[in-house]
Amino acid sequence: MEPVGIYLHIPFCASKCPYCDFYSLPAREEAMDRYTQALTRAIANCPYPAREVDTIYFGGGTPILMGPKRLERILDALTQRFTVDQKGEITLEANPAATLLEPLTALRRAGFNRISFGVQSAVAEQLKLLGRRHTIQMAEQAVNQSRQAGFDNISVDIMMGLPGQTLEDGQVTADFCMGLGVEHISAYLLKIEPGTPFARRYTQPLEEELPAQLYLQTVAQLEAAGYRQYEISNFARPGRESRHNLKYWNCDHYLGIGPAAYSYWENRRFGFPRDLEGFCAAKDPWALASDWDRGGDFEEYVMLRLRLNEGLVFTQASARYPHCDLRALQNRAKPLAAHGLLTLDENHLALTPQGMLVSNEIITRILG
Repeated sequence: MEPVGIYLHIPFCASKCPYCDFYSLPAREEAMDRYTQALTRAIANCPYPAREVDTIYFGGGTPILMGPKRLERILDALTQRFTVDQKGEITLEANPAATLLEPLTALRRAGFNRISFGVQSAVAEQLKLLGRRHTIQMAEQAVNQSRQAGFDNISVDIMMGLPGQTLEDGQVTADFCMGLGVEHISAYLLKIEPGTPFARRYTQPLEEELPAQLYLQTVAQLEAAGYRQYEISNFARPGRESRHNLKYWNCDHYLGIGPAAYSYWENRRFGFPRDLEGFCAAKDPWALASDWDRGGDFEEYVMLRLRLNEGLVFTQASARYPHCDLRALQNRAKPLAAHGLLTLDENHLALTPQGMLVSNEIITRILG
């Protein structure tokens, strides 16, 4: 059986960004101590087979706020419960404003080997708009200190389509991130999520044409600098793709642990409620997890694979789903290929960068 991935949700932040709808709460010492205990208890009592694990992802929230001792304790619990591949990918999300050399060195020593920073922009006014606590100088220092600490696999996030953002702003941000020499860059178009301060502030739809131009410009910039686009929003130096996130897009197995974390296991999708107190109080946190739906059918596989530049490889799809109707799918794709929204040949089907801008509509039409 193939190795699995594990995602741990660390729901603590120093402050809430106005665009964010991820589940997070203020980072208080007592709460983080209680959560560490609850998380290690959940790991120890995991009811699923102790398969080999080759990717671990600490997401949030701002996981680095937990500090090296708590994070190392959680990682130790994982290595005791599962067989963790010694060459596995272990990622930690971090905020440049919460990063110092000493804890980074301790985390690297503990086994973390990949770090991801939410840089978002290299324009000071946009960082303020986004509610970010760091400066451009802090972002550069965080990456440099990570190198000093021994990290050789660093990712940064940037956002496009911000209110008031120009093409020049987008170019400045992409140039800045490439100049940091990182191995991986995630570039996301801003989505206004319901219930966030941004949703209350921006009640009218933002301009659509400029974000599309920003996206295509960023794709071209990054690829020209050697960052290969391998997914709609992700670019990497060769061999530095996020192994953990590829599990999501390949419909591979993974377990999510913690409030708001979800899993895909044996054709089931299930998750924990967004309730830190309930998770910490539960004797058996796994009893809180509920099924969302069945997963892993052909339609879902197509949807996820078309997020990848590699796209849908027909031999792989037919081996996994022997009764799938690939011919009908190919026929529905031909008109879209003629309009430059996807590439189609006898071996595979993949979206072009222009197609990725309207991926949901295209996938719906392909699936009929």
